[in-house]
Amino acid sequence: MIAEDSHEYEVQEENYFISMTDMMVGLIFIFIILIMYYAVQLQSETQRLKVETQRLDGSGTRSEILAQLKERLEKELNVQIFVDNATGVLRLPDSILFDSGQAELKPDGKTAISHLAGALSDILPCYTSDGGRRLECSKAEHLVESVYIEGHTDADAYSAAGRAIKDNWDLSAIRATNTFRAVVDARPDLTSLCTQVVEQRCEPVLSVSGYGPQRPVSPGSSDADKRKNRRIDLRLVMVTPDAGEAKAAIEQHLIPQ
Repeated sequence: MIAEDSHEYEVQEENYFISMTDMMVGLIFIFIILIMYYAVQLQSETQRLKVETQRLDGSGTRSEILAQLKERLEKELNVQIFVDNATGVLRLPDSILFDSGQAELKPDGKTAISHLAGALSDILPCYTSDGGRRLECSKAEHLVESVYIEGHTDADAYSAAGRAIKDNWDLSAIRATNTFRAVVDARPDLTSLCTQVVEQRCEPVLSVSGYGPQRPVSPGSSDADKRKNRRIDLRLVMVTPDAGEAKAAIEQHLIPQ
């Protein structure tokens, strides 16, 4: 009798441990499911916030403009055009625009800039306050504030120094200015593009800047690195949204109503 009771107790104890094991496995499984669920939710929320941020700061619209310019120029010029969406830059390689050490556009460079001007003239009016043809475009959520034509050089000392050009700073600024002049000569209507940044004043979109060797895209000193650093950049700056409106838009998504 005692042996039977002992055996029954051992069976019950074994069944108890089996049940506990099954329960623990079930809890671990539920825990894994919860982790996966929250990971998916986190990824979804991160992506939504990224999209919302792009909507608020205009970077999504800027990327669309850069993509349109890149596609058109690569098709018309048969050269690779680099776009940096993070900084809003479309990059034209120096090799198609200027001869080494020269500030005047070469013939192929003038042709390239003419195509650039045509693309800008067709695309930018849809993203500026006063472009004449804006009514023909679907309403853009964000507007372009400025388009900077930026000149950049490599770090080699400018060797053809003279009264007109003293160093790389002068060279980069004059190249950018000459590029600007070629753009507006090809499409004079671009000078009318402006953005309403303050009440009753529409400021021109196109502008010029020269950075000399101060903003290299390739830090090396090889010939290939230098070629990359000698360039004209087209930098798009979007109109900054009102801080209060931006804050309210984000809070609308983050704070339950």
